[in-house]
Amino acid sequence: MATLKPQNAIMERVWEKARQGQKRIVLPETGDERTLLAAEMIDQAKLGEVILIGKEDDVRRKAKEAGAKIDNLPVVDPGKFEKLDFYAQRLVEIRKGKIASLDDARKILQDNLYFGVTMVKLDDADGMIAGAANTTADVLRPAFQIIKTAKGISIASAYFAMIVPNCTYGENGFFLFCDSGANPNPTAEELADIAITTCLSMQNIFGVEKAYAAMLSFSTKGSASHAIIDKVIEATKIANQKRPDLAIDGELQADAAIVPEIGQKKSPGSPVAGRANCLIFPDLNCGNVAYKLTERLAKAEAYGPLLQGLGKPINDLSRGCKPTDIVNVAAIVAVKSMIPYGECKD
Repeated sequence: MATLKPQNAIMERVWEKARQGQKRIVLPETGDERTLLAAEMIDQAKLGEVILIGKEDDVRRKAKEAGAKIDNLPVVDPGKFEKLDFYAQRLVEIRKGKIASLDDARKILQDNLYFGVTMVKLDDADGMIAGAANTTADVLRPAFQIIKTAKGISIASAYFAMIVPNCTYGENGFFLFCDSGANPNPTAEELADIAITTCLSMQNIFGVEKAYAAMLSFSTKGSASHAIIDKVIEATKIANQKRPDLAIDGELQADAAIVPEIGQKKSPGSPVAGRANCLIFPDLNCGNVAYKLTERLAKAEAYGPLLQGLGKPINDLSRGCKPTDIVNVAAIVAVKSMIPYGECKD
């Protein structure tokens, strides 16, 4: 296999952080050859310690068929795991009132997704990536039930890291678009937390010195009036009250958010207008449409959906992902796991 390298300066920085951390990354979808090929790539690139989940004979056979060299990687079989009873006991405690017995917990842990999330919860791994072969709902369900949200954050959200070629806006063409993959219609309080976690992701994971988050709308500072705009205005107030140290401002139209001369004209004195590198959309309709248009029309690289706001890093994948997509997400998850309480340093 040819040596895999990061495709741009942003990901090069993320890869270097991952190499320094050598975190333990769980890949539970071992029936999918893309996962096994990605496991070899992650190991070859020294981005962390890969843990595969499944019946060892089946995993080794599948890897051989796929041409993935994983002989040196551990395979954990939930059915034979020496700490299964301990995991079951802890799962009953975590899901108190939801799991009736230890036997029920043991059965649940035979699901690779639940087992992998429990490994992360109990500190036997640092992060997990899945979604190549499972739906988003299936991946997120155990994460929300077992990991839950980070301290001080009310909601998990999903962003896309966008790298736009030949672009001087944002961070030299680098942006985070959020929420673009999870929450259809967040409340003002939830939108505020989405803005906060996106700023922290920009600074702590991608190494950008200062995040500037624009709370987007079809209005800039009162140029229009509508209940949708009121939500954005309220969210901005809440975010600034919770984290006055972060640069979060709104409501801003997209051009006022990213174009300096327009930002100066429409919102003079704003700490964000004309320099936003984090674009916070009022709902999933806007966020999802915006990232797909940017990807196709501007020929941008789009990494995601990347989850944020969970207490520990679990990340979903697109079922159309390539092995290299899994590798890049693994690097991001590895870096995320170095941050206390997920994205929150409080």
